[in-house]
Amino acid sequence: MKSSARNQFTGKVAAIISGPVNAEVDVVLDSGERIVSVITAGSVKALGLREGSPVLALIKAPWVILLTDDAGLRTSARNHLRGQVSRLVKGAVNTEVSLQTEGGLTVNAIITNESVASLGLDVGVPASALIKASHVILATRA
Repeated sequence: MKSSARNQFTGKVAAIISGPVNAEVDVVLDSGERIVSVITAGSVKALGLREGSPVLALIKAPWVILLTDDAGLRTSARNHLRGQVSRLVKGAVNTEVSLQTEGGLTVNAIITNESVASLGLDVGVPASALIKASHVILATRA
């Protein structure tokens, strides 16, 4: 499967909390880190998801929010991956920021150049990636 999503992580379904419209799917990634996705109940059925099912979690880089010092910050984002900046590619307006997580994942984010400067991002700087559960798309191999 090919996709334009810069972030593609493999893992297995650890738990599913089903509701009448949506389901919360907890995925243990191959890195050992966890990520939560909220998808429709119909998608759970169509994908044949159950505990232990292998899945691919897809997250577009512009959907990733970066922060450098959470200082007890509380957010509604269910997914919080900690690590450090491993690469910066600056463009005219935006910068692609790669974050190496504690578990070894590379998370890519696209943020404005102004945000890179205000956060003081540079290679080696500790940072976190925040991802809303509704921004995690799950896929299975046919």
